[in-house]
Amino acid sequence: MEFIKGMDVSTLIEEESLGAKYYDNGVKDDALKILKRYGCNSVRLRLWNDPYSKDGKPYGAGTNDIGKTIALSKRAKELGMSILLDIHYSDFWADPGKQTVPKAWQGYDTAQLEEAVYDYTLKTMNILKKEGICPQMVQVGNEVTNGLLWPTGRKPWEGVIDNPAGYDNIARYISAGIRAVRESSGNTQVMIHLDNGGFNEMYADWFDNYVRRGEDFDIIGLSYYPFWHGKLEDLSFNMNDMAKRYGKKICIAEVSMGFSVEDYHTYEGKKPGEVKGMATKQELLEKLEYPMTKEGQCDFILDVMREVAKVKGGMGFYYWEPAWIPVPGCGWANEDALEYIKEKGPGGNEWANQALFDYDGNALPALKIIRDFKA
Repeated sequence: MEFIKGMDVSTLIEEESLGAKYYDNGVKDDALKILKRYGCNSVRLRLWNDPYSKDGKPYGAGTNDIGKTIALSKRAKELGMSILLDIHYSDFWADPGKQTVPKAWQGYDTAQLEEAVYDYTLKTMNILKKEGICPQMVQVGNEVTNGLLWPTGRKPWEGVIDNPAGYDNIARYISAGIRAVRESSGNTQVMIHLDNGGFNEMYADWFDNYVRRGEDFDIIGLSYYPFWHGKLEDLSFNMNDMAKRYGKKICIAEVSMGFSVEDYHTYEGKKPGEVKGMATKQELLEKLEYPMTKEGQCDFILDVMREVAKVKGGMGFYYWEPAWIPVPGCGWANEDALEYIKEKGPGGNEWANQALFDYDGNALPALKIIRDFKA
């Protein structure tokens, strides 16, 4: 099987609509075509149920509805890329800090949520299959470390989260999604994705609980951001342990590394200090084994590829949002979105210093490292 050199390009359509431009050696081109030339062979696309306010205003950050999923999938397929569909089961970001029930499902009990996951997943898969873009892989949930569809599907946490049925409900919801994927497409592989890829104890506990309760799956997906998720040796140990312990394929579903600590507020039309790159904070920088420079980014991604290639069943990686460069209006959340997830802003980009294009859209040297790597 070809080693996956994947890219999550979920914000790309929104970026393009707001004027983002991309260059390879000074020549303007389509970002996906540039990524393809540098070895990208797969895309990861997030899907939100209904990323719009009740009066129809888009939430931003790509506003990744089914229409954009179809459009990006077709562009990727035309370039010969495979597709990993990342279903969040939320109207906006779902991650370990929030797993907000879609507006249309709020008030549902556990049985109704299980049915809704199945129906929604099956409908989505059948739409994509009809369009001729059935994904090769599907994530049932995004970074479900602490569960999904809170509060009923929230992972119990002793002394903090009193939800004794949490693991049972997590397994019910994820299993419903898995059954729907299998029913629609017997050839599509199913991934279960957690964050904190260097935290072996958490992974073992989570998957021990899940496999006792849930439907079978194919791939363990991990997020690995070095300023949050431990050293590279921690990631390597965890990947190898997961492969051996559960006999599953291993894929890094999200990874990135900064190429600069320079602020980019002026590119977003922001005031100085109004929106800062989250990985430029000193306490995060001090945790890194690699400098946030172009050279550091190159060294990091090469070492990550080497480590995943060593794992039995190591499939490859997906770089998170390589084309999310700073342009006015393309932040991680607008006011309507913040209201839905009950979080405070500001909601600027916060990731541009970790893209694989610089702030002006020029392809960075790390892309050559990705292109030239042989697993």
